[in-house]
Amino acid sequence: MKNIVLTGFMGTGKSSVGRRLAKELNLKFIDTDDLIEKEAGIDINEIFTKFGEGYFRLLESKVVHEISSNTNMVIATGGGTIVNPLNFEILKRNGTIICLTASIDAIFSRIGKGDERPLISKDDKREAISDLLKAREPFYKKTDFIIDTTAKTIGEVVKEIKEKILAMGDRL
Repeated sequence: MKNIVLTGFMGTGKSSVGRRLAKELNLKFIDTDDLIEKEAGIDINEIFTKFGEGYFRLLESKVVHEISSNTNMVIATGGGTIVNPLNFEILKRNGTIICLTASIDAIFSRIGKGDERPLISKDDKREAISDLLKAREPFYKKTDFIIDTTAKTIGEVVKEIKEKILAMGDRL
């Protein structure tokens, strides 16, 4: 079975949905952010603080290359992973790429007001979310399909993903 790759903005449910989907389909779950932290030996916030976004993106691409040849996995990627065309191409070779999205208000309420999200650590987090969403929208539109998670439970999103994959002719 091809991989199921979940992408989308932070707070849209990639990890939560991915874990549940993998469990229901009896597939391995991989979160690229977890692999990046393991590779670096520090958390993502520290990577950004000490080395910057460029270094983070290098680690991210390395992880994508390492896992992309495998199959039978549910992969949750960071929200900016597919902005790199090579990452998108590599993930697409062995996978169906699904973008999870949500309203700005939903994202804001889900990620909280803390500073653990380095790309939105500005004073006006709503504006930062809006700006990043606009910048990433063209990349998210290239995915196989988009699911708005704003008013849905994890179970509802998992069910919708399974239905859409079956409708594409892939088997589960």
